[in-house]
Amino acid sequence: MTQPTAENVGLLLRDARSEKGWTQGQLASELGTSQSAIARMEQGKQNLSLRMIERLEAIFGRSIVKVGKPQMTHLRVEGGHTLSGEVDVNSSKNAGVALLCASLINRGTTTLRRLARIEEVNRIVEVLTSIGVECTWLNGSDLRIRRPEVLDLESMDVEAARRTRSVIMLLGPLLDETDEYLLPYAGGCDLGTRTVEPHMQALRQFGLTVGAKSGFYSVVAPPADGDDRSFVLSERGDTVTENAIMAAAHREGTTVIRNASPNYMVQDLCFYLQGLGVTIEGVGTTTLKITGRSAIDVEIEYFPSEDPIEAMSLITAGIVTNSEVTIRRVPIEFMEIELATLEQMGQKLEISGEYMARNGRTRLVDVTTKPSELHAPQDKIHPMPFPGLNIDNLPFFAVIAGNAEGQTMIHDWVYENRAIYLTELNKLGAQVQLLDPHRIYVNGPTKWRAAEIGCPPALRPAACLLLAMLAARGTSELRNIYVIERGYEDLAERLNTIGAKVEYFQD
Repeated sequence: MTQPTAENVGLLLRDARSEKGWTQGQLASELGTSQSAIARMEQGKQNLSLRMIERLEAIFGRSIVKVGKPQMTHLRVEGGHTLSGEVDVNSSKNAGVALLCASLINRGTTTLRRLARIEEVNRIVEVLTSIGVECTWLNGSDLRIRRPEVLDLESMDVEAARRTRSVIMLLGPLLDETDEYLLPYAGGCDLGTRTVEPHMQALRQFGLTVGAKSGFYSVVAPPADGDDRSFVLSERGDTVTENAIMAAAHREGTTVIRNASPNYMVQDLCFYLQGLGVTIEGVGTTTLKITGRSAIDVEIEYFPSEDPIEAMSLITAGIVTNSEVTIRRVPIEFMEIELATLEQMGQKLEISGEYMARNGRTRLVDVTTKPSELHAPQDKIHPMPFPGLNIDNLPFFAVIAGNAEGQTMIHDWVYENRAIYLTELNKLGAQVQLLDPHRIYVNGPTKWRAAEIGCPPALRPAACLLLAMLAARGTSELRNIYVIERGYEDLAERLNTIGAKVEYFQD
C-alpha cells in the first residue's frame, strides 16, 4: 500500500477539523500545541507521529489515515538551537495510573479529565478493558470508566499487565473482589531490585494472602470485616501507600496508616476518593486516617493535577539550552526543593504568583528560565521523601550539572542501576564518573556533541539523553523510545513548540 504524503494527511486533517466546526486555534488548544503548528500540519509542512495521528483520530472520532504500526520508533534531534516561548505541563502520569486503578472501587461512572495519553496509561486501560471495564475516550484526553458488576479477572490481558509496574496497584482495589485470582508479575523500568514485599506487608494488615505461582501472584481475598486497624508502613513508598489507601477505602471501619507517603500522586488519589465519599484525614502528611465505604456508587469527574516530573523535564530543556522559556502550570508544592537547588547553582528563574489547578486543590505557578552561568553546588544532590527533592527529578540534575562549572556529586540511594544509565551522557560529551551503583560525579561545563544512542531501559535517564541532545550541535539520534512514551505524552512535539527540532522516524 502506498504511504500517504504529508500534504494528503494535511488535507484529511483540515477536512476533519472543518466537519467538527473547529478553528485551528480550537484544535491547537485541545492538543496543547500552537495554532501555527496546526497550520503547518494542514499544509503538509510538518510530519505527524503515529502517536499524534492516534490522538487526532480520538478527538475527531474518525480515521485520519491508515498506516501500519512499526516495531520501533526513534527520534532525530537537530541540537544547538536556543528555545523560546511557553509550554504547559501535562497531567501527572503517576496520578493517572493510580486513579485508573482506584476507579474499580466505584460502581458508578468515573470520568478522568485531561488524562495523559501515555503508554503506561494505555497498558492499564488495556488491562481494565480485558476484565470487562468499559473505557471510552470521549475526546483526545477525557476517559470515561464504567465497571461491570462482576469483573472477569480470568480474562486479564497478561501481556499488557507485564509491561507495566503499575499492575501491582490492582491488589488494593481488588482486595475482596473475588475469593481467589491470579495477577501477573509487574514489569516496567529496569531499575534494579525493587521488592514488592512492602506492598504485601501493607495488604496483609487487611487479611490479604499473596503467594507466588509460575509468573503470577496468587491472591486469596480476606473475609469482609468492619474492623478498625492501625499500622506503620515499613517503606514510605508512593505505590505502597496508594495500595494501602485503596484497600482501606472500600472496607468498613477506620484505618490509620503511619509513615505514609504524602507525595503528589498520593494526594491526587486521596482527593478522588474523597469525591467518592471516603473520609480521609491527614492528606499531605505521613499519617492518614481513612474511614471506608463498602458500597460506593458515584457519578464523578476528576482532573488529575499537573506532573512535577514533566515540569522538571521542561525546565531542564530551558536550562541546558541556556534559553528563556516559560513552563506554565508547575505544581510548586512539589518543586520547591528542586527550584531552590537550581537557584543555589546560579540558575536565574522567574516564578509567577500562585493559582489553583483544575482539581481545586493543587497550587500552580509559571516558571521562566533565564540564560545563566551555573556552578556546581557545595553539597551533593540527593533525593528525599516529599517534601524533599523528588527521586524521579534527581536524574535531570545530571544534565544540568553538565552545564555547571565544577564537580557535582549526585547520589541516587533508591535505585541500584539508574546512576549507571546516566553514564550514557558521556556519549554526548559529558564527563560523568561512576563511583558506585548509586553515586556519580559530573564534571562541567560540557561541550555537548551529537551522537546516536539507544534508549536505556529506564524512563528518566532516557529523557535526560533527549534533553542533552537539544544542546548538542549537530544531529543526534535516540533509538527505540518506547520507554519515553511510557511516561511522556508527545514530549518531542511539545519541545518543538518552543523551538526544538525533533522528529520521529522508523527504520
